[in-house]
Amino acid sequence: MSDLERAVEAVIHDCLGVKPGEDVVVVCNPATRPLAERLRTEAERAKGEAALVEFTEREQHGVEPPDTVTAAMVRADVLLVPTVQSLSHTKARKTATDGGARAATLPGVTEDMLARVMTADMAELRRRGSAVAEILDDGSEARITCANGSDLTLNIDGRQAIPDNGELMEPGAFGNLPCGEGFVSPHHDSGGGTLFVDGTLASIGIPDEPVELTVENGALVGATGEMGEELMRQLQAAGPDGTRIAELGVGTNEKATLTGELLEDEKILGTIHVAFGASAGIGGEIQVPVHLDCVVMKPTLSVDGQEVIRHGELLV
Repeated sequence: MSDLERAVEAVIHDCLGVKPGEDVVVVCNPATRPLAERLRTEAERAKGEAALVEFTEREQHGVEPPDTVTAAMVRADVLLVPTVQSLSHTKARKTATDGGARAATLPGVTEDMLARVMTADMAELRRRGSAVAEILDDGSEARITCANGSDLTLNIDGRQAIPDNGELMEPGAFGNLPCGEGFVSPHHDSGGGTLFVDGTLASIGIPDEPVELTVENGALVGATGEMGEELMRQLQAAGPDGTRIAELGVGTNEKATLTGELLEDEKILGTIHVAFGASAGIGGEIQVPVHLDCVVMKPTLSVDGQEVIRHGELLV
């Protein structure tokens, strides 16, 4: 059996636990259809009632799918979303999981990525993710620094953190696959400072020089260079709330490497990512058609003074 076949089996059986007779909906774009077909076929082998729904790519992460696709999503018992642009932070996904669907989104996934990153030590990945989420869950203030000059403080007081560790067997469960992070949605109207992004910048790419982001009162107010300008343009196109802080995540997957594909890069062990835009699906209040993540490769992260990461080394 190939690594890809083992990864597909793990998705259907170990992560989502598809049961006989369950309605399984696999949502894809033309570019991701081959992998979607593999997932649908494996769900059928598990005796699920599996259907594939395909639609044209959207222009941006977080844009809602067509109404016909949404209708299929909200009727599913199990939802798999290997698409080019992310549906993770859409109303359609949240409505589906609020209704009890178990959902895995795989934005930007490739067969190589799934085969490689899903070979991580799942027991250790789940331990790390749970430990990170517990610290974020109990924390009030997170501070990110790095050698490039980052110094960003975020308000996470009272927010519920989520371990994204591939355990998606409970009704309403939601996560990414490949998995490997712990994350929280900070308050969108407080916190500020500077963040230097030297990893993947949303879907724009990996910068040659770190992009400096300036955050004031929970909103991105400035970004340097052409890539920073493009980030601002994409966020502002969603309206005034598009620039709001949405997420702080910590990567926990030792198999993930820097590729330019955010789905993998934000899972790299010892990295952090900060996202702007939609947060309603992960514990925040903002619902806009955009959610863009920015990865910092070797940060130091402290929560209420406790170091969680030191210069890119996860300490928990």
